[in-house]
Amino acid sequence: MKELPIGIQSFSELIEGGHIYVDKTELINQMTRSGKFYFLSRPRRFGKSLLLNTIKSLFEGKKSLFAGLWIEDQWDWSKTNPVLHFSFDAISYDQLGLEAALLQELAAQAQAFQVTLQYSDIKSQFKELIQKLHEKYGKVVLLIDEYDKPIIDFLEKHTFEKAKANREILRSFYSVLKSSDDHLRLVFITGISKFAQVSIFSHLNNLNDITLNEEYANLTGYTQEELEQYFDDHLNVVQTKLKATRQQILDGMREWYNGYSWDGIQRVYNPFGVLRFFSVKRFNNFWFSSGSPKFLIEQMRKVDFFEVENIHANNTTFERFDIENIDLTSLLFQTGYLTVKELDLWSGDMILDYPNKEVRQSMYLFLIDDLAKNAHRTDTGLTIRNLKQAFEAADLAQVREILNSLLADLPSEVFEKKSEGLYHGLLHVVFKFLGMHIQSEVHSARGRADAVVQTASEVYIFEFKFNKTASEALAQIREKGYADKYRNAGKKLTGIGVNFSTEARGIDEWVEESF
Repeated sequence: MKELPIGIQSFSELIEGGHIYVDKTELINQMTRSGKFYFLSRPRRFGKSLLLNTIKSLFEGKKSLFAGLWIEDQWDWSKTNPVLHFSFDAISYDQLGLEAALLQELAAQAQAFQVTLQYSDIKSQFKELIQKLHEKYGKVVLLIDEYDKPIIDFLEKHTFEKAKANREILRSFYSVLKSSDDHLRLVFITGISKFAQVSIFSHLNNLNDITLNEEYANLTGYTQEELEQYFDDHLNVVQTKLKATRQQILDGMREWYNGYSWDGIQRVYNPFGVLRFFSVKRFNNFWFSSGSPKFLIEQMRKVDFFEVENIHANNTTFERFDIENIDLTSLLFQTGYLTVKELDLWSGDMILDYPNKEVRQSMYLFLIDDLAKNAHRTDTGLTIRNLKQAFEAADLAQVREILNSLLADLPSEVFEKKSEGLYHGLLHVVFKFLGMHIQSEVHSARGRADAVVQTASEVYIFEFKFNKTASEALAQIREKGYADKYRNAGKKLTGIGVNFSTEARGIDEWVEESF
């Protein structure tokens, strides 16, 4: 049984160590033969670094590493190219500053190829290095991994000026590529974010963005077929460990780790989640444990943007993304919290949603911790479980008490902001995390309820008010007929009017009525 390639980004290390390699060489071959300048955006831990390292080994002519793979007898191994490989994850820009770190990296790469550089600035050195490598070894293959890291690492308010400065340095750095066209065989740039063309690649107007290209939708990640083909032995082990059928394991994996799509049709698994699952042999949320998206959550809180399911967008949305005008939909998509659920090929319109249970659950946990400021509490998990039990037991007094305990942890500036959306958002993500059936702003013929929660025997219809009265909220449920659509459900219907008070720092009125 081949080893799992957990944390391995080197193609040679993966192959020589007897690890599983999911063969992407047919798509790589297609890409390298049909174009020259490429850009690909994918979320973190999605195999971008391994992809670039595989391309590097191909152009360096390391034929033995590709034995048994699709490309083995399709590639001209007699030809090689010098490969410049920049990985910004490995460049010490945080300690040295970006310009000094790039100069250090250029010097190291020049030394590796035994090339002497005459110029002193990064733009001239970069251009000189490309030209001299072409003259000495042939046309250059340029691979740039995590190109955006020196920007996205500094997007918080106190470091924002550094993000802008780094953007200008990168713009100057990449401006060399257009005038170096004759010296280049292939340029492939990857990152998490796709910043607006004018921001970074203003001089590179021939860059082919294949992020949403259906031909390359499966270039990273594992398809269902690949999962079952390459991990057959590991599936057998998990079946035995969990005492489950193959279909039960596959259904669970699909629910937890599948669902990522860039064309609305083809769906892939996050490699990180799959590999961790096979390693620990149990279903778990590995996305949440891999790090908090602090900046993303801060941006969502600023505009009370908490309900992100089924968002309508257009492919042009992702072309306008820049650090001075961060679009939250783009940010959620590029960081992997949203994926393409449906895509209209004619108009470019799309519906975005969470890809799977793992990501959905992670977002709810992040939001609950942030909104309720519960990170310092030891009873958060217990509180959430108690809330679910209270709903299922129809103990609305307990529901109110638990919700108020969550609201009590909100900082004072939240109450000064006087935002009904924040309260509404907190309740929405709490109920969603519980796995209950909740619909926010549920439409009826005469309006929409703020939220509806269903258990096995009850339907709770919520209407929220802010610095008004709970009676007004309940009257709206009654007058608008929000309960009518649930009368045939065979469940008890309860309307709940809730008023949030700035002075009380939470719920000050709560009125219930059976319908």
